Amino acid sequence: MAAAKKGRGPSGGQGRPGRALALILIAMVALAGGMFLSGHTTPRLGIDLAGGTSITLEAQNQPGKPNAINKTNMDTAVGIIERRVNGLGVSEAEVQTQGDRNIIVNIPKGTNSKQAQEQVGTTAQLYFRPVLTVQASGPAPTPSGSAKPSGSATPKPGESAEGGDKAKGGDKAEDGDKPEGEEATGTEATPSASATTQGRAVTGALTKDPTPGASDKPKPSDSPAATPSADPATAKLQEEFTKLDCTDPKQRTDAGKGAKATDSIVACGSNVPGSYEKYILGPAEVSGGDVDDAKGAIDQQTGEWIVSMEFTSAGAKKFQTITGRLSQQQPPMNQFAIVLDGEVVSAPSVRTALSKNAQISGSFTQQSAEDLGNILSYGALPLTFKEVSVTTVTAALGSEQLRGGLIAGAIGLALVVVYLVVYYRGLAFIALLSLLVSGVLTYTIMSLLGPAIGFALNLPAVCGAIVAIGITADSFIVYFERVRDEIREGRTLRPAIERAWPRARRTVLVSDFVSFLAAAVLFIVTVGKVQGFAFTLGLTTLLDVVVVFFFTKPLMTLMGRTKFFSRGGPWSGLDPKRLGAQPPLRRSRRVNAPTEPKEA
Repeated sequence: MAAAKKGRGPSGGQGRPGRALALILIAMVALAGGMFLSGHTTPRLGIDLAGGTSITLEAQNQPGKPNAINKTNMDTAVGIIERRVNGLGVSEAEVQTQGDRNIIVNIPKGTNSKQAQEQVGTTAQLYFRPVLTVQASGPAPTPSGSAKPSGSATPKPGESAEGGDKAKGGDKAEDGDKPEGEEATGTEATPSASATTQGRAVTGALTKDPTPGASDKPKPSDSPAATPSADPATAKLQEEFTKLDCTDPKQRTDAGKGAKATDSIVACGSNVPGSYEKYILGPAEVSGGDVDDAKGAIDQQTGEWIVSMEFTSAGAKKFQTITGRLSQQQPPMNQFAIVLDGEVVSAPSVRTALSKNAQISGSFTQQSAEDLGNILSYGALPLTFKEVSVTTVTAALGSEQLRGGLIAGAIGLALVVVYLVVYYRGLAFIALLSLLVSGVLTYTIMSLLGPAIGFALNLPAVCGAIVAIGITADSFIVYFERVRDEIREGRTLRPAIERAWPRARRTVLVSDFVSFLAAAVLFIVTVGKVQGFAFTLGLTTLLDVVVVFFFTKPLMTLMGRTKFFSRGGPWSGLDPKRLGAQPPLRRSRRVNAPTEPKEA
């Protein structure tokens, strides 16, 4: 009997309600303290509440690739754009497809939102191409006529490509020790500027085998006395180079457009602000896919901003091959051009073969170095996109939406309070305190999740929090009704509280599990703002379980020991008469009268 009695005794949470209340109080204080210490005292707001920019991108058909616009490429583009924007620290950005051809990018208002806007649609097709010849193309008409893409660098004359181990053994390739007039600056003072040497350089370079491992020995066509080749493709390339005017924004953008990586192309670049150079470039030998990582950094020796690149294993071999071959050439054919979206953003010269790590130096600012590194790190978009529309959402509109959401939440909460007070009377005090605890936990956790995981409170998330008020109140009602059922059966308050808890606990767990499962499925199968609703609903459902187990039940146990509730007064909400309590049924034992023995 003793063992059975001990086994049915109250659990720690039931026998020690003060311990559970102290535990949840400590958690609330810790969360609030972390919120104030971190400086994030309010939740982050999404674009619909804080304002920002919404960009619509439309995929464009590509020459020779009629089926390029498909779900796989669109999903890949969404992932790359999202990683680019998040790499700039704009963690609340939303990137999602709309229909078969469009991508919607929502960028909340912030310090890096402008940079993100400039990078979202950049194709970032990166190739490393050998320079065959270069010539100045004249000054730009006006600074406003520049069509220079975001992330492009303006290298100084004598820019260099450096290996990552330059401090150990002189992999640095620079032009500072060249004779005057041989710098790879694209000026007309260079020998490559003459018409004769241009034709010879192009002819000789195009006859070389561009594949890795090809012989580096000059062929007969490399001789200065060689005449230009009669190859129609070479002649056409030379004609395009002659006609190219890089001061024309349209020509600058269209140069080399639609060319394959294996083709030689003409392209434009800018060494000095206000002037442009035109290039003839050989087939690409290294692509952006061979870059494993890239980032903007400060050169510890010069104090200037550079872009540090690290290649993959296969890319390192290709890069070592091309730099080893170029280091044996004369200017300007000892240069390789870094071509981003058809524009030469840097054309460093090479003096020795470079290894797995390389650095691009030039007139980089912090922003241009970080932008270029960010684009190179996350790869090229598989499609070309056109910016269809850019919509700015003002913070004033977001404030109106937030105000409307808060008013709706306040009305819903007021209706719940009125119902609890009218129907449950004194028990409403316990319910309101539980709602207050749930609200404090929800607010502090949302504030901390903003900087932690980039959670942004948007309008659907506010709706999820409003729905959670009803879910939380429903858990209290389930428990209160179980307690009242026990009182209706004739039990006193304290035993009724403990006997009602196991049945109410099962009901609450099943109900919250269904709500959490619905929120999880909704979060997985949806995108964008609907995920905010699902996330908030799931979070508040979990907090409902915590509040009911660690606050509502212990507080109910303590209140049951007070005279106000234990006596069952009319305003306690537990009046047996108002509840229609019946005295417990008593079982009567049937006693059979002893029978007298029959006489014989």
